[in-house]
Amino acid sequence: MQLLKKLGKALFNCAKICYTDNNHAERSAVRGRTVTANEMKQIVIQENDSGQRLDRFLQKIFPYIPKSAYYKWIRTKHIKVNRKRCMPDQRLCPGDEITLFISDEQLTPTQNPVKTSEPDFLHAPNALDILFENDQLLIINKPVGLVVHCDNRQTPDTLINRVLHYLYRSGSYNPAKEQSFTPALCNRLDRNTGGIVIAAKTAAALREVNRLIRVNRVHKTYLCITVGTPHPKRATLTAWHKKSDTHNTVTIRDTPAKGFQKIITGYRVLEENQKYALVSVDLITGRTHQIRAHLAHIGTPILGDNKYGSGKENRHAHCQYQQLWAYTIRFDPEPGSSLSDLAGTTIRTKLPEFVARYVPSYRENSET
Repeated sequence: MQLLKKLGKALFNCAKICYTDNNHAERSAVRGRTVTANEMKQIVIQENDSGQRLDRFLQKIFPYIPKSAYYKWIRTKHIKVNRKRCMPDQRLCPGDEITLFISDEQLTPTQNPVKTSEPDFLHAPNALDILFENDQLLIINKPVGLVVHCDNRQTPDTLINRVLHYLYRSGSYNPAKEQSFTPALCNRLDRNTGGIVIAAKTAAALREVNRLIRVNRVHKTYLCITVGTPHPKRATLTAWHKKSDTHNTVTIRDTPAKGFQKIITGYRVLEENQKYALVSVDLITGRTHQIRAHLAHIGTPILGDNKYGSGKENRHAHCQYQQLWAYTIRFDPEPGSSLSDLAGTTIRTKLPEFVARYVPSYRENSET
């Protein structure tokens, strides 16, 4: 009789397990209660979600949940990928299925986010000066005075919001169909610096442009007006750079020191007069305020730069912001790159208006 009871119990448990597996009705205890199959959630990875780590994807989907919770749920198998145990750093592929055995109360923020009737970016204009566009990239000529991202002024009129509005209206971006990706800028410019900014329409394009920038296969050239003429008239400068987050300024020195990062800036004088020079700058490394601070460090600050330049000279010239412009960009991807069709492509803006104002002898058909 005792043997029959044990056999019956074992058969019952076996049947229960088979039923659970076949119907995906796994249960897990979360905060003292069970999560049933009806509460189980599945997320299918789309093309724009792929390539990123599992933990970072989850942070975008549920930004109000602390990271520690994700790591615990992954460790205790409350989160699985393709019905299997997963790791936080696992890279996601298109078609992967993330299953969450987590109660609704766990995934609901304690303070519900304020939802507006329409996306914030629709409050920004969608007018852009487009220099180049294909299925992957949008290259824009940013005007002076426009911030690239929202700052402490909380203005909705930013370059990224204009880009999102444009892509939304053109049908290239629909936030309702995206799980974790939003088109993004690949480089940024200060509010009062105008010129070329790259925007990626897809996650794959964003990753590839960022990679090409890291390995110096995206070449950026700037134009600026300096107070005085740099000597020699052509050089590649090496220095060390340190940023102060407190004051939003940088310090440049000629020798290495703790906390300083190496920078390389190339320049060439295109035209000069008694007061000013038109200088073409090749940004080899891209640190905060690198061009502005480096040129000031060698004694020829950018005209209008009130942070690193001469306030007296700026007032005398009636110049309120730095005369600096992102003028050209050239792509040099490897043959196997997803952006290989852009190899050798150079995109440029028109000459900024400050050239004619301060160095009128320079002609646009001159070598740049």
